[in-house]
Amino acid sequence: MTLSKNKILAINPGATSTKIAVYEEDQLLFKKTIEHSIESLKQFPKLFDQYQYRLDLILRILEKENTQLKTLTAIVGRGGLLKPLAGGTYRVNEKMIEDLKVADQGEHASNLGAVIAANLGNQLNIPAFIVDPVSVDEMEPVARISGLADLRRISLSHALNMKAVARKIAKEIGKNYEEVNFIVVHLGSGVSVTPHKKGKMIDVNNAKAEGPFSPDRCGGLPADQLVKLCFSGRYTYDELREKLMNKGGLYSYFGTTDLRQVEAMATNGDLQADIVLEALAYQVAKEIGAMATVLMGQVDRIILTGGIAYSKRIVADITKRVKFIAPVVVVAGEEELESLALGALRVMRGEEVAAQYS
Repeated sequence: MTLSKNKILAINPGATSTKIAVYEEDQLLFKKTIEHSIESLKQFPKLFDQYQYRLDLILRILEKENTQLKTLTAIVGRGGLLKPLAGGTYRVNEKMIEDLKVADQGEHASNLGAVIAANLGNQLNIPAFIVDPVSVDEMEPVARISGLADLRRISLSHALNMKAVARKIAKEIGKNYEEVNFIVVHLGSGVSVTPHKKGKMIDVNNAKAEGPFSPDRCGGLPADQLVKLCFSGRYTYDELREKLMNKGGLYSYFGTTDLRQVEAMATNGDLQADIVLEALAYQVAKEIGAMATVLMGQVDRIILTGGIAYSKRIVADITKRVKFIAPVVVVAGEEELESLALGALRVMRGEEVAAQYS
């Protein structure tokens, strides 16, 4: 008797794209990125209004790739801004969907991942999962202290990709993820820098509010000046939040989030572009140095990942400042679809028990 193979659809909704892949066991059958223009998304007042639009595009790609829905055995979506939880694979349930729709932790395109997976899974009567959502919280108690009793530091990061590349590099050096100390840096639309100690992300800069700036986010800002700006009357709450989250970073200086454009400007002699790019790398390196103290200097590797890790200039500028701490490894892009599929596959094979969200 031949056992049927697991066939898994992985879905990763991003701010301006939806990435999907289909795996048969651990073998990739195909991978596609569906781009969404800003104009196409403007028609939807709220994030969840994009649900049917994105789902229809996914179904269209599956049809084009001759993937019949009835052949799927599981669906896995990128986890969104959920309440704090440990890393791992979670089965999507009603409580999770409810929390994502209420969005107490904030709205992000990744919130749609579990919802699309669950609705498709219900239609097909197959399980739906998420893996290592952005709200993975494995911080040590000392890392939660902010310095103001009214506030506590929050763990929100690119956990899925960072844990995936950490496992990959650990395997390459002949060790298990639970045996190593890494500093992993995700360089994307947000920047996450986190120390991984024996399989746990024990600290992290919240990529929405702290740490280095990015193409469109401000990162950490001078608190006194920010408070004055908040009460200056120049912006409403929504306007200022939009400025901090979507119109900060490179965009605030140059009106573009495209790093390649800013690099071209610097190459052509634009001194402002040159210094801002240096500052981006400088701030990332400072955060890496800070996280090295969390690991008390016991760092096996520094890993640079995410889309900006394709930039030779940024990687070189970071590396020259931090290579004294540990060897620097570059895993450009992201391993998120593969990590989603493998997380679901571990559960389908009985190698891991799906965690319960409550």
